Amino acid sequence: MRIAICGMGLRSTHVLSIMKKHMPEIEFVGYYDPRDDLEDWPEGGDIPRYTELAEMLAEVKADLLFVGSPNFLHLEHIRIGLEAGVRIFAEKPVVTTIEDTFKLAELLQKYGTDRVIIGLVLRYSQHVRDLKKALEAGQIGPITSIEASEYIAPFHGAFFMRDWRRKSEYSGGFMLEKCCHDLDVYNMVTESRPMRVASFGSRRSFLPKHKPEAGVDDSVYHVKGTRWEGVEDPFTADADIVDNQTSIVEFESGASMSFSTNTNVPDEHRRFCVMGAKGMAEGDFVRGYFKVTDARTSKRLEDKNYADDQGLLGAHYGADEMMVEDIVAHLKGRNESLPVGVVDAMVAGIAAIAIDESRETGKIVDLAPYWEKFDSYNLR
Repeated sequence: MRIAICGMGLRSTHVLSIMKKHMPEIEFVGYYDPRDDLEDWPEGGDIPRYTELAEMLAEVKADLLFVGSPNFLHLEHIRIGLEAGVRIFAEKPVVTTIEDTFKLAELLQKYGTDRVIIGLVLRYSQHVRDLKKALEAGQIGPITSIEASEYIAPFHGAFFMRDWRRKSEYSGGFMLEKCCHDLDVYNMVTESRPMRVASFGSRRSFLPKHKPEAGVDDSVYHVKGTRWEGVEDPFTADADIVDNQTSIVEFESGASMSFSTNTNVPDEHRRFCVMGAKGMAEGDFVRGYFKVTDARTSKRLEDKNYADDQGLLGAHYGADEMMVEDIVAHLKGRNESLPVGVVDAMVAGIAAIAIDESRETGKIVDLAPYWEKFDSYNLR
């Protein structure tokens, strides 16, 4: 397996090192990135650096192009890869605007959706696997409503305010960059897409007036390093993303959801409570529990605690490892399909973009026109 790399950022090097562990025969044949040193590349060895992506793909004859570049560049890099005839793994979010979503749809209509594997890692988590089993077993029934949140710790929030992700022109905004995972999961849960959304949000924590005074230990805000376009101070950075947001969503199925996110939560958690006509599923990815309760009898049908499972304590609650295992099996032909695809990513992306449209305009956004055009491409 010959892999060419587009973007040697923190996420790329992490995921690629796991892929190498599960697929030792991988050969990294070239990389395209502004930086010319790979001192922190965990795999060691020399990888040829290229200054043009198309040139690299023409020379190295790769089997897979790993796209881990900043979000706003994904469309162009995916296009070059598809035109070069190479299969692609793209990190989420797959694109950052509605316009780019439809441009990608045109490409996929021509080249096929199976040519792009997407890194929506939350779908691979044990929580989501068990939630899907409960849904398929009929333990929850038709979904009525969902309450969900993603609350991240100050060290992680500060990273977003210091990294290139702080600028919407690069990331597509915080909702798209960070919460498209969650939106994708709840699309799966309801077996439908958002139809109407409303949202409110702002930046209230990472502001100059909350900057620690001189002499105060502020190391928590520098735990995660940055690379491209990084800055030092999360409180005075030129960020335009929000640090808190609350949204309400009405799905095609009739189910509704409230979803909140905040980047400065000391005791972080990522919770869900999925309520249906027959039962309720609740869990917390960070704190590690998952429960299913019958609506009629109040009997606890599932009661799991993953907190003591060492295999589920890694990045993304062990889902990074699980995702790579599935993708490697898929690339080797051992499984025909993956639990999430590029079309799912595009649907979650449209929802996130519409949620931010509502936040910016102060209006309820009707997604029907977006879905009408999206469906015209007949993607599978």
